[in-house]
Amino acid sequence: MLPRSILQSRLLRLGQRFSINRSVVASALPCFKICCNFRLHASCRRSFGTTTVKRQSVEIPFEKLTEEEKAALSEERAVDKVDVCIVGGGPAGLATAIRFKQLDNSEGGGELRVVVLEKSPDMGSHMVSGVIMEPKALRELFPESEFYDESGNGIPLPPTLVTPVTSGQLKYLIGDFDLPVPEPPQMKNEGNYVGSLSQVVRYLAEKAEEVGVEIYPGISVSEVIYNDEGTAVAGVATKDMGISKEGRPKSSFERGMEFHARQTVFAEGCHGSLTKQIIKKFDLRKGRANQTYGLGIKEVWEIKPENFKKGFASHTMGYPLSNEVYGGGFIYHFGEGLATVGLVVGLDYRNPYISPYQEFQKMKHHPYYKKFLEGGKCIEYGARALNEGGLQSVPKLNFPGGVLVGASAGFMNVPKIKGTHTAMKSGMLAADAMFDSISKIPSISELEEKGIEKVVESPINLDSYERAFKNSWIYDELYEVRNIRPSFNHALFGRLGGMAYSGIDSLLLRGQVAWTFNHHESDAFLTDVAEKYEPIDYPKPDNKISFDILTSVSRTGTYHNEDEQCHLRVPDQDLQKHAEKAYPKWKGVESRFCPAGVYEYVQDETSPLGVKFQINGQNCIHCKTCDIKVPTQDIDWVVPEGGDGPKYTLT
Repeated sequence: MLPRSILQSRLLRLGQRFSINRSVVASALPCFKICCNFRLHASCRRSFGTTTVKRQSVEIPFEKLTEEEKAALSEERAVDKVDVCIVGGGPAGLATAIRFKQLDNSEGGGELRVVVLEKSPDMGSHMVSGVIMEPKALRELFPESEFYDESGNGIPLPPTLVTPVTSGQLKYLIGDFDLPVPEPPQMKNEGNYVGSLSQVVRYLAEKAEEVGVEIYPGISVSEVIYNDEGTAVAGVATKDMGISKEGRPKSSFERGMEFHARQTVFAEGCHGSLTKQIIKKFDLRKGRANQTYGLGIKEVWEIKPENFKKGFASHTMGYPLSNEVYGGGFIYHFGEGLATVGLVVGLDYRNPYISPYQEFQKMKHHPYYKKFLEGGKCIEYGARALNEGGLQSVPKLNFPGGVLVGASAGFMNVPKIKGTHTAMKSGMLAADAMFDSISKIPSISELEEKGIEKVVESPINLDSYERAFKNSWIYDELYEVRNIRPSFNHALFGRLGGMAYSGIDSLLLRGQVAWTFNHHESDAFLTDVAEKYEPIDYPKPDNKISFDILTSVSRTGTYHNEDEQCHLRVPDQDLQKHAEKAYPKWKGVESRFCPAGVYEYVQDETSPLGVKFQINGQNCIHCKTCDIKVPTQDIDWVVPEGGDGPKYTLT
């Protein structure tokens, strides 16, 4: 293992291509901390286009590189040994880290190392959610807070970050009308708070550092490290930096490094790239239902004072979605004159001509939404896939060497349209189980004194975490609503029947029935061939209420170096081969399900198909929809270089 000072300098160099303002914070603990605040240099800002990257087949096979290049790419990586390594700095990952260090500081010696690796350039800048927060998990994580009222009530967050919900509505939109619908118990938001998840995560990161968590933003984790036998996770490796789009190491090349951990926590969010591998490797879905997903698309607006109702939270069903498509809209008023408006579309839709992005733009022109937005200004845009499978789709949570937490496992309560509280609680349960195990075994330094290089003498498999989940309020909450989402796909019900069943289940049955509905095949498999449908002619944007997709992408602040390997992988990066498989059947479905204009079929008279498929990877906002929905299942989303992607501030 390299000395800590060298490891520190390597981490600091991993973001060379940014103009970076870094501060190194010396810790009173034996570990070091680095706070990396990445700022995009003005020279990196650019307009978005649809023809910048035409092919990714310029990549050179490894065996055709020079010996010097091969040696650089194969150089032994530096290794750091930690007690807990957390991949992902969202609510679940940070709750895991905070809870573990709270226990270590109060019951241990405070010397156990917890490292959080986050791919976004700043903490919170890849976070996008509604978000209405239930304070339950936060209150458990911070039982004492200066932000509670005299009776001890409230949420342990600064009042500048959250707005109490004061009123709400549920509407069914049809034509130009909005019909009131009784709110089911799960959708009542009394005692909940509206805010920006990206801002909340930034605050939680500060609280994590206060208790001794090491946080490294701008670091992409690209590989799982297994033990010699391949039977347990031993840690992770960060992505090499400074590789050209051809696959050659550039002058700025920096080899990634390995973090060997006693427990590795995968907190990547919905459909994480490494989580996919772990679930397959350890067969964690055995006996569990398929996961099903939705795509959430949202904008943040500054709205006129006369249209602003602080704390107002409304949800809608119906228009613009047909009865064949699961989903709904929302608008929340928060802060001072801000509103977040969005649409969630279930990705199990069949019609390949549907564009979730265009459905969202269309929705905003309904009189119910337009009355709030007219005269306002859209200031931010974002999109992210989310889990909709519920309890029956939660995989096994533990495996030798690690655990899954948060949206990596899929704890979202779909009828509530909330998952932050369950994600955080899962992380806290995992932290309890990890600390109970790790605190009882010899420390890493004690093992080194015995000449043992491994961080554990034998892999830790935390069955206690799975048991704790099944005895927690997360399980009870998800069990009660387990049949609501799949009822919309049930052969006996259909969409309208599913709506009726969900009402009965919410108000009367409360999930206390002998049956559990299962989900359908994968969302990708359900996508029908285009010949069964007519193309949809969506309205043109007016640039006041609705916008073209590239204008929206520009509001994400997303950035990817054009001279790096494309992080949207197809076999051999053979785009023509993908087009030959996909286009004849689905007529460019990729260009419609993507909410960022990444995938495109352009006219090409020289192609037998009449079109050429291209990937505009620089537009990607890391929503993961392509990996989930593409019918050919040959697009693999992997992490780009650390710091790439959107720069959300209010989502």
